[in-house]
Amino acid sequence: MTWPSYLINLDANAARLANSTAQFAAHGIAFERIAAVDGRALADPAPQYDAAANAARAKAPLVPSEIGCYLSHIAAWRRIAAGDAAGGFVFEDDFLGDDTLGAVMARLSDGPRDWDIVKLFSFDQTPKVLSETPLGPDHRLVVPYRVPTCLIGYGIAREAAVRLLAQVPPFFRPVDEDHKFFWETGLTVALVLPSPVTVGDQQAVTGTIGAERRARKPKGLGTALRSLRYRLGYAARLHWHRWRGVR
Repeated sequence: MTWPSYLINLDANAARLANSTAQFAAHGIAFERIAAVDGRALADPAPQYDAAANAARAKAPLVPSEIGCYLSHIAAWRRIAAGDAAGGFVFEDDFLGDDTLGAVMARLSDGPRDWDIVKLFSFDQTPKVLSETPLGPDHRLVVPYRVPTCLIGYGIAREAAVRLLAQVPPFFRPVDEDHKFFWETGLTVALVLPSPVTVGDQQAVTGTIGAERRARKPKGLGTALRSLRYRLGYAARLHWHRWRGVR
């Protein structure tokens, strides 16, 4: 039986909800809407956000929408952790699924599982992989060397949702960045290739996280050095843990 699906959607983004509803209907997928958290309406600073850890260990300060996004995914994990199914699928409301999406989700739900989180989308369709297995006639299930960002669509096992909920909040990086640090979460992140999900219509009444990040991003040498420190530090830790065989 295919795991339940959850859609993260801000109340103000009615057009995105309509588009997503049409997507699910076209693929015969039932879903439950998760009311997204509007980060702009949160207290400043938000109590769930660890600004000190962000300054020491993250690439850049989180903008309000990123904080709201993280809290929205936490709400979806809570729903999955409290459910009866062995896992669930989480979608952001700008996803676009291809004709194979329903079949891929069914295979992931019913097949053997040596992963905790499986991403349905990646910008990189030819990543370096550590392992791969067939997933039906047209797809592969791979463990990528470098976990891709973007959580527009993914599956997560119930026990993995429980584990993440025990770790956050507080948080200090964007939610998709946190999943790249698999050695911190102890979770194996897999990827379906080719991706059955891609990025759909980005129009939103509330604007997008990317636009808000660009508008608020501090400039100057200090910002550039902080970003460089983050990238080099992540790469070094990634290679160290992969060399040690951590998946």
